[in-house]
Amino acid sequence: QGQLAESGGGSVQAGGSLRLSCAVTGYTRRVGWMAWFRQVPGKEREGVAVLYDGTPYYTDSVKGRFTISQDSDKNTFYLQMNSLEPEDTAVYYCAEAMAVFWGRWVPKSYNSWGQGTQVTVSS
Repeated sequence: QGQLAESGGGSVQAGGSLRLSCAVTGYTRRVGWMAWFRQVPGKEREGVAVLYDGTPYYTDSVKGRFTISQDSDKNTFYLQMNSLEPEDTAVYYCAEAMAVFWGRWVPKSYNSWGQGTQVTVSS
């Protein structure tokens, strides 16, 4: 099983942008479902964006603002976040799975997770 490591979090003002990266290492198979989740204290982990076989999926609250993408040569996938809002403040996690048995938005579908990176958006 491989490892995932996020980078790129930080603090920005509302309306700003950040790009998160997720480096994938140690895999002996092709990367499958790639996802970004986020979590705030006291709430469940929420799926934000998913990418599989070139097709992206977004939760409604980030459509038109966030973009998930992949650089296969670098074994890295990204989350470009534009027009950030204070409600986007959370710890962001990248995740990967060969198959999403419980659905692409369900955290337990994913068996590889990064350590998380904090994103803070101030008003």
